[in-house]
Amino acid sequence: MIKLLIIGTGGFVGAVLRYEVSGWIHKWLGGSFPFGTLSVNVLGSFFLGFFLVLADTKLIIPDAYKNLIAIGLLGAFTTFSTFSFETISLLQVNLIKQALLNIGLNVLLGLFAVWLGIISARIV
Repeated sequence: MIKLLIIGTGGFVGAVLRYEVSGWIHKWLGGSFPFGTLSVNVLGSFFLGFFLVLADTKLIIPDAYKNLIAIGLLGAFTTFSTFSFETISLLQVNLIKQALLNIGLNVLLGLFAVWLGIISARIV
């Protein structure tokens, strides 16, 4: 039960952060493309790669804190389901190029961000 409370607490913080960061990016860059979702997916990917490598190799963080941050906070911060819905929404209105761009950018930048997070954690 404690593990679920820890993950839930992280999830609450991550969801609020996702809402705020995504909304800020949306206001800054406009609504013609789901930049807010893309941004939180890339940021979340970077921080997950960075945190997990750092937690296991440099800081040796207890599982409770890993659950709080990796599963709870970052799990709620990244928005794959929103990404999927937005992609389908673009396809439904025949914005094929934007949908493909959304898929490509989220996947490629997400993978790159995880790799960059891992490399960054190894350097620290």
